[in-house]
Amino acid sequence: MLMQKLTQAAECIKKKIAVRPEIALILGTGLGSFAELLEDAVTVPYSEIPGFPVSTAPYHKGQLVAGRLGGKPVVVLQGRVHYYEGYSMQEIAFPVWVLKLLGVTTLFVTNAVGAINLDYRVGDLMMISDHIKFFNDTPLRGENIDEFGPRFFDMSKAYTPALRELARKKAEALSIPLKEGVYAYMSGPNYETPAEIRMLRTLGADAVGMSTVPEVLAAVHGGMRVFGLSFCTNMAAGIEKEIQHLDFTKVAVDHFKALICAMIAEI
Repeated sequence: MLMQKLTQAAECIKKKIAVRPEIALILGTGLGSFAELLEDAVTVPYSEIPGFPVSTAPYHKGQLVAGRLGGKPVVVLQGRVHYYEGYSMQEIAFPVWVLKLLGVTTLFVTNAVGAINLDYRVGDLMMISDHIKFFNDTPLRGENIDEFGPRFFDMSKAYTPALRELARKKAEALSIPLKEGVYAYMSGPNYETPAEIRMLRTLGADAVGMSTVPEVLAAVHGGMRVFGLSFCTNMAAGIEKEIQHLDFTKVAVDHFKALICAMIAEI
């Protein structure tokens, strides 16, 4: 039944867009303007795609944009859905499985995070090297989708080393400051307590957010290459007197766009 729904969604998208993308981006909170860089763009609201979950979170437009970036066919998800919106893990992963059926082999996942690492500052970009998942639930629970990948799969290199190395080189060439760290996934919608942040820091997390990991699980299971990039929009609870919510520093957003464009140009 799930595979039938995924195929129906993918076929609907194929009829609406002109490109056959191998590269996709999921744009996190505050980063949706990246989609404006695509040339010959075609926009498809999620609500027009059968079975596709529709974003309800602020700053998430909830639409698929397909076009070309530097001459390469690219599809962008301008917004995502989250567990705290009431969606199941499978519903969160649904768009990634659809991207797989569209032919996507490389997935960029982006998000806004609270910085846990005391050496980080608001506006920093953090390349994700690994993650910590605080959920028993997973989009892969239940019957395995054999067409996508094996029942048991390796997550030791979930964030593709070659893409991380490419990011380091491009960031250096463009003089873009780039942190590298571990992303902790919490459910939201509340921010964490200061005690929870101290726990996460002790466990080795550098930043915390409410998305991304279910998508990465689906992508890795499906054999995709994955690159994760986080935008530090606030310091996590207990570091400052109060959380200053969602500071989208323009310089950092410009750096984000420049770095992703430079990477895609070489893929």
